[in-house]
Amino acid sequence: MEKAKSHLSLTNEESETVSQLEIPSHIIDVGPSFFEDFALRGIRVDRVEQGSIFCTFKVPPRLLDRSGDMAPGAIANLVDIVGNALIQKSDQPMNVSVNMSISYEASAKLDDELEVTSRLLGQKGYVAGTSVIISNKATGICFSIVKGSSFDRYLSSISGIKVSYRQVKVGTSC
Repeated sequence: MEKAKSHLSLTNEESETVSQLEIPSHIIDVGPSFFEDFALRGIRVDRVEQGSIFCTFKVPPRLLDRSGDMAPGAIANLVDIVGNALIQKSDQPMNVSVNMSISYEASAKLDDELEVTSRLLGQKGYVAGTSVIISNKATGICFSIVKGSSFDRYLSSISGIKVSYRQVKVGTSC
């Protein structure tokens, strides 16, 4: 327990840096929240096709953990938002993810340029299945594969959906 506490505690410098942050008030459902802006600032949408989104993202210092790798929570947030962007309606809040299976097989370092590819696997009513693959742009090595499903939060019941996932060996070229 002490090891966990020491790992989670902030140094005086880190605490001072955090206390100096100015976070503006957020109006619900209008523009990105602080959290979304923090996680996605710098992402570039390279191409959009029917059922696919292709993005590039350079790993910034704000998303690194103490070991210098991109934090798993930052990866999860990135793929959740990019995956949901495929089924997002412009006049509605983001859909709710009901299931995500994330494979973290390798890590991304500061200034690594990542390719984030999101594909729609299937949709039935207000339920959709997506996959997101993140790979290092320079090496082509996949380090995270996500399979997920989401639904429109304004729907009163969830209907079933069957999707088939493309098998990609993590740690190899996509």
